[in-house]
Amino acid sequence: MARPIGVDLFSGAGGMSLGFEQAGFDVVAAVEIDPVHAAVHKYNFPKCAVIPRSVTDVTAEDIREAAGIGDRVVDVVFGGAPCQGFSLIGHRALDDPRNSLVKDFVRIVKELDATCFVFENVKGLTVGKHRKFLFELIEEFEALGYAVQRDWRVLNAADYGVPQDRQRLILMGAKHGFDLPVYPAVVSKRPTCEDALNDLPDAEDFPELRSSDEVATSTFDKPSKYAEPLRGQGNDAWGFGHPREWDSGKLTSSARTEHTEISRRRFRETNQGRVEPISRFFKLPADGVSNTLRAGTDSARGAFTSPRPIHYAYDRCITVREMARLHGFPDWFRFNATKWHGARQIGNAVPPPLARAVASSIISSLGVRPTRPSKALELGDEALLKMGNKEAAAHFGVANPIGRRDKKSGAKKRKQHEIEASDALNRGAEFVDGVAG
Repeated sequence: MARPIGVDLFSGAGGMSLGFEQAGFDVVAAVEIDPVHAAVHKYNFPKCAVIPRSVTDVTAEDIREAAGIGDRVVDVVFGGAPCQGFSLIGHRALDDPRNSLVKDFVRIVKELDATCFVFENVKGLTVGKHRKFLFELIEEFEALGYAVQRDWRVLNAADYGVPQDRQRLILMGAKHGFDLPVYPAVVSKRPTCEDALNDLPDAEDFPELRSSDEVATSTFDKPSKYAEPLRGQGNDAWGFGHPREWDSGKLTSSARTEHTEISRRRFRETNQGRVEPISRFFKLPADGVSNTLRAGTDSARGAFTSPRPIHYAYDRCITVREMARLHGFPDWFRFNATKWHGARQIGNAVPPPLARAVASSIISSLGVRPTRPSKALELGDEALLKMGNKEAAAHFGVANPIGRRDKKSGAKKRKQHEIEASDALNRGAEFVDGVAG
């Protein structure tokens, strides 16, 4: 029996793609304008067609052709379209050109005639004047023949097996004739930061990680129940996803950060669960959850590095791999080799366990019994993980859209807005009169 298929819009590195795959979908196409993110997605999902363009320039025909699915039914389209959330008084918010990317999300759902959709966004869309936009979006989908969960909810990843306080609006809908998806039940016990990180060796034990993001080692400790599947161990290590061929004897995405002794002293003196007053970095509580991991900014807006928290046991900031553990990414999943890009990719992502919980509700509404693939997939070329913007753009044969501004070109401005808005959206920011705050 063929597995249901999904399409990921605004895919980033693939947090939602992974969650939907683990729930039993085959994600056949991913649309992502940032070529560095697209390259990492291509590495981790070698069978998925990556379309490195703006959704504005993509049609359903493009997606079907790239994915090679012909006229097969697309079971679900999902993604987090950036939006500003409101418009001028007297106008429809959804018609505001600054919200064109959400219109494109709706357009592609319609063109693909998808059975279901999942729209995720910041929780701020549910309050104040932003609610106007949300209600209009629901009405737009209903006009297209979709039943929508008007009892929309903001879900916290910490309630779905992720040791991180991260809240996202999840809006779900299904075509009439299919069961309306229901929101997943919360897990009974939240994993902790210690559950997530305690088995990982300290990156500062390895001089090699000063110049590389990976090192061979056998010094992993016994993982917790939370970390066990992230290490590829246990009965549910892969869920309903495709196993990957990977080297479990490597510590990856773990490039070191050099701190001054003054900074280290401040980190040591900061209590767990508190913010260090100079750097404003949060110190992880061993027996609690992380604060929301942020994305930082792209090169167009200063290339500010994601503010990675302070480790609860070491006087340093956590590594990209440790961020990934706090986000629910397994250890086989790789990110760009630089700390800046890698941290941005995690901060931009929906935690896979949260995405998996939502996707499982979609599977149920479709009346599908998920199946476990047995054949392992070989991951992509590791060169994809070392590409900067120019190299990744050249790899895909597209113009580098990052950091380019052209006041005369509306298309370029829209593409730049998509990148800027996406990063701001996933930092948890709202756009107000064109300014991320």
